[in-house]
Amino acid sequence: QRDRRQPPLREDGDRGTGGKKRGGRRPLLPLPEARGAPLVLLYLLGLRALAQVSHRQLLSRPPAAEGPRDFSASRARAYLDNITAIGPRTVGSPENEVLAVNYLLEQIRGIERESTDAHKISVDIQRPTGSFSIDFLGGFTSYYANITNVVVKLEPRNGAEHAVLSNCHFDSVPNTPGASDDAVSCAVMLEILNTLSKSSESLQHAVIFLFNGAEENILQASHGFITQHEWAKSIRAFINLEAAGVGGKELVFQTGPENPWLVQAYVVAAKHPFASVVAQEIFQSGIIPADTDFRIYRDFGNVPGIDLAFIENGYIYHTKYDTSDRILTDSIQRAGDNILAVLKYLATSEKLAKSFEYRHGSVVFFDILGLFVLAYPARVGTIMNYITAAVAFFYLSKKVLQPKPRAVHNLKKLLTAFSLTLTSWVCTLVAVLMVAMFVSIIGRALSWYTHFYVSVSLYGTAAAAELILVHVLAKKFFYKNVNELYLGDIFFDASLMIWSIALAVMTQMGLCSAFICTLWVTFPLLTKLMIHKEFSQKGATIKFIVMYMLGMFVPYLYMLYLSWTVFEMFTPVMGRSGSEIPPDMVLAGFIVIFTMILSSYFINFIYLVKSTKTTLVTLTTVFVVTLILVCSGIFFPYSSDAANPKPKRVFLQHTSRRFHDLDGNVVKSDSGIWINGFDYNGISHITPHVPEINDTIRTPCEEQAPFCGLPWILPVHFMFRKNWYLPAPEILPRSPIQFKLLSKQLMPWNSMRPISVPAGPSHMSLYVRPRAGSALSRWSLGDGIPVASLGGDYFVFYSHGLHAAPWHFWLELMAPEKHSDGVVSLAIAAHYFFGEDQKSPQLYALLERFPNWTFSSGWSCTYDLFVF
Repeated sequence: QRDRRQPPLREDGDRGTGGKKRGGRRPLLPLPEARGAPLVLLYLLGLRALAQVSHRQLLSRPPAAEGPRDFSASRARAYLDNITAIGPRTVGSPENEVLAVNYLLEQIRGIERESTDAHKISVDIQRPTGSFSIDFLGGFTSYYANITNVVVKLEPRNGAEHAVLSNCHFDSVPNTPGASDDAVSCAVMLEILNTLSKSSESLQHAVIFLFNGAEENILQASHGFITQHEWAKSIRAFINLEAAGVGGKELVFQTGPENPWLVQAYVVAAKHPFASVVAQEIFQSGIIPADTDFRIYRDFGNVPGIDLAFIENGYIYHTKYDTSDRILTDSIQRAGDNILAVLKYLATSEKLAKSFEYRHGSVVFFDILGLFVLAYPARVGTIMNYITAAVAFFYLSKKVLQPKPRAVHNLKKLLTAFSLTLTSWVCTLVAVLMVAMFVSIIGRALSWYTHFYVSVSLYGTAAAAELILVHVLAKKFFYKNVNELYLGDIFFDASLMIWSIALAVMTQMGLCSAFICTLWVTFPLLTKLMIHKEFSQKGATIKFIVMYMLGMFVPYLYMLYLSWTVFEMFTPVMGRSGSEIPPDMVLAGFIVIFTMILSSYFINFIYLVKSTKTTLVTLTTVFVVTLILVCSGIFFPYSSDAANPKPKRVFLQHTSRRFHDLDGNVVKSDSGIWINGFDYNGISHITPHVPEINDTIRTPCEEQAPFCGLPWILPVHFMFRKNWYLPAPEILPRSPIQFKLLSKQLMPWNSMRPISVPAGPSHMSLYVRPRAGSALSRWSLGDGIPVASLGGDYFVFYSHGLHAAPWHFWLELMAPEKHSDGVVSLAIAAHYFFGEDQKSPQLYALLERFPNWTFSSGWSCTYDLFVF
């Protein structure tokens, strides 16, 4: 409560002592700029450095001395080196289906020979065929045939009824060695299997190790396992090992659904925890264009689990630079220690057998600087959040209502400060986004991609300067004769009010991330109550600043730690997010949001200090100089540095296209190299090196054909609307696709059922567009219900392993009585990702001309459009 000897602060500077007025604008708490704003900036820089150190120390802890039953990073690295030495492991290739599988089997059998009598090891090679629909990437249907899974079950000698699953995938995207995605996880699993098998202590439950061979084909192998393998019925929980970067820390970014006990298992068992419910809610929002096997086990197996992934250095994820030598041994050791400990905990847990009984709500979880994890049920968090918000609102209402005669006036002033704070945020966001838009328009996007400090110097300083400027103008013109101490107090309360409202709204929305708002309400409120007297005493400048900053230490440090994680994940994603999303606007938006958050409780310093002129001039100067340098092009976006490459991604397909009419005659054909730049800059930086690739060869859209008549391997057409088509000679694959319409059955209600049998390479894409008046009602794919992609066409992704049978499928269409123009347009693209048909001489020659700061992945494909 307020000290009875000190009456409430008045905005006119009256302390109520003897009825005498102290006069005009004399501050009761003068904070010279030398002690104010610069000190705040130094404080934030210090916390940022501490957050960075905490991230580094997650990997710098020396591993414990290895014993006979400890995880050995050196053995795991040997597995990793041997897997990646095979080369790219594309589904259907001998490298993936034979060499990688044989290596895994050889190592597993060696481990089995050396295992103790306490365990029994069973091995199975599964080659499933199946189909399913998924709403990922706008929605499409997947069909797979004879792909490969290597499944190992470690169980007690007398068997086990229940099991925990550990999943990795040994296949890779074309033209990449796939060390982090996901060979290192398979290496870790081999070593965990080796470690557990040599233990003399028997497990209570079985551990199933799934080395799946078709994850990069959009989660096909995990679907084949969980829906068809007999061991899948015994699985009660799983751990999925993935990657969104190359090495570093492995982040737990998805758990559940529900099942708080699983998070608790990680909390108790993991030796080096790194987890965040914020990452879970960001990932599940769909902002990041990616998915993992977690989705398949959750949606098709109804099994709860933990999803974790390496997130460091995503710049070289899915590129030729993803090699084993870039993955630190400490990263392998850390991941092995964590996963081994959690698997052992689950395999001996009484809760695993009855996991469905513990399915009661979501859980809030987050690590504290990598030291430990806090986790509690979301319903408990909801109660805590509402109580915290209620206490804050009670505090604010007491401030407004005292003294009662001035309640309306106090409320008006609080709402004015509240509105002014929100206005400053909106103005800052608009101004910085305008700068980002300008940078994008003049062709300087991604200038910060290799030099991240450029984004902070450009957008961070602009955001801070704009925030300060708005409040300086308000202080000078709107609050011209108002006491500075009163203003500092009222703007603190305004920030508290904003965070309290945000806390209540996010909790009502059911967001577990609302715990962040709880931190930003609890600690500032406690700080204000503890240093209330310092707000009211003249000459308490240094003491006030020190106590204030100490009180804010926890939320600010955690926010900087979290922001570092977010930027570490998001910045590389901007280099592969397509041609339609301006990455500068996305990153600028993130920086503004974090600037607003970090400045929220320091806005009051603008009103407490005598002047912010030096700070404002410094920020503006840094911004202007950086903007000039960015506009001059001095910051090249990409890097070919051997130690730390940050390449531009370009995909090239040497394509031959044929368009057929109703009678099967070819009415149009062409051939060329189809080029897609994976980021917003398109090919602007490549044109000087390869002049013939320029905007004169932009790809036209074939409006009458599904997906513009282009051979998309996945339905990502909405992300890459800018692409190029360089004329080139026709390609003649040695194993061309065969496509036949075997029959047309006339069904009741004027529906038609074309039955087709295509045969071709391991990867094909089928595109379906019903003609005017027709509708696709059923088909033999997925669950029988056709799923349209974004834009209305239907997309089917097909792949097969070795020796797959021909692909038979049927479509059922509702057709009008008169359909002289046909009922359906059906196109199929054949993609040659490996082997003698992969690259033509023209494609090889073009790839050789690309600069060394690019990662250019190329293959050949054919495209045929039919009308039936």
